[in-house]
Amino acid sequence: MRMTKVAIVQRAPAFLDKQKSIALAVAAVKEAAAQKPDLVVFTEAFIPGYPTWVWRLRPGGDWNLSEELYKRLFDNAVSMESDDLLPLYEAAREHAVTILCGIEERDSQLSRSTLYNTLIIIGPDGTLLNKHRKLMPTNPERMVWGFGDASGLKVVETPAGRIGALPCWENYMPLARYALYSQGVEIYIAPTYDSGDGWLGSLQHIAREGRCWVLGCGNLM
Repeated sequence: MRMTKVAIVQRAPAFLDKQKSIALAVAAVKEAAAQKPDLVVFTEAFIPGYPTWVWRLRPGGDWNLSEELYKRLFDNAVSMESDDLLPLYEAAREHAVTILCGIEERDSQLSRSTLYNTLIIIGPDGTLLNKHRKLMPTNPERMVWGFGDASGLKVVETPAGRIGALPCWENYMPLARYALYSQGVEIYIAPTYDSGDGWLGSLQHIAREGRCWVLGCGNLM
């Protein structure tokens, strides 16, 4: 039986530039394809980058800078109703790989202004298999992202295996993890802004608890 081969992409995106970040993702898939992976994994909010300023700028004191950064993030967030991600869909189809990628998603159906920390899974035929919005943004992340509704809390069947994913500290939510375990997840993906021994210990715990393979992928700025 052939083992699943995985490519983990840990590269810096073109920060707050949607089109260039998508182009970098497509180039990374092409490069990884030379090793014939079944699955290519990008980190949390790769397109167009994680809003790291929420952990660093002072509320009130850095208001003007925060406002400028938020506007750039808003302008470069991805609408799933647009053609923004077509190059990434085409890359999945061209190289016959499953792709998991973190994006800043802008809702285009209801509020038209809420942003979400979203993970998408693209099948090797270039179709969208799942879209999961982070259920509970962590602490200052709530100044940027809305709350997900759990409609994307799913495990999907792919040639690489049964895949499920939770971003960052959502992995500390026992019932969210259980939702994936209960659907028979085989490859559990945890893209994150976190790092360090504590985080690695969490991933090891999840692997033991869920009896599944766990993939971590950390942000680079």
